Amino acid sequence: MSTFLLVHGAWHGGWCWERVVPLLEAAGHRVFAPSLTGYGDKVHLAGPEVGLDTHVDDVARLITAENLNDVILVGHSYAGLVISSAANRISQRIAHLVYLDAMVPKDGESAADVQPAVRQLIELAETSESGWRVPPMPEQPAPFGLFGVTEPADVAWLRGMLSDQPVRCLQQPVRLDNPAANAIPRTHIHNVGATPAGIPRRPVPAIQPNGTPAQVWELPTGHDCMITMPTELSELLLKLA
Repeated sequence: MSTFLLVHGAWHGGWCWERVVPLLEAAGHRVFAPSLTGYGDKVHLAGPEVGLDTHVDDVARLITAENLNDVILVGHSYAGLVISSAANRISQRIAHLVYLDAMVPKDGESAADVQPAVRQLIELAETSESGWRVPPMPEQPAPFGLFGVTEPADVAWLRGMLSDQPVRCLQQPVRLDNPAANAIPRTHIHNVGATPAGIPRRPVPAIQPNGTPAQVWELPTGHDCMITMPTELSELLLKLA
């Protein structure tokens, strides 16, 4: 039995994995899919003080409180920063890092450094009435949809579940100063369906930090593959168990 910890991205919550969790559990594995502070069942905790460090604390605290080891740590989108910093802090408990259509940072980088389009969102939030709320990205015409989701019923459900992103999450830098974290194997899963213009993906180096060849898999769908292709995503994740 393996232990999966699924970490959602910006604007989402633990609810976004509800089609994936049963598939991994049915295969005999233990699965955690928490909402980070400020989202889902913890949306009432959102505020200007919530940042990347808050979310790293969430993940590290869950792993230590549950005494989890050999964790397959999956980060979607923004959560690529979260899992990177969490692995830096508790590398001895992580067996594998999975960057699911995710930001892959270098030491000292923020979300705005990894994905320049984020800077406009930060500026809009800072000049808004709240000064810290970043609303979800708007739905776009097909084939882009809402985070790559185009089926009407799924779009309606997704839109109703999304919540604002605290701007500090996009501003705080990652801390990647623990050499032991470099030994953790990595897998990158890229969603290669329709992608809006202006959101480039960093190329994955041919050799990963632990010296082994990079492992990159693709899914022919949009950004929120856990909603649009949960079975196919689960099959990929089970290869790592």
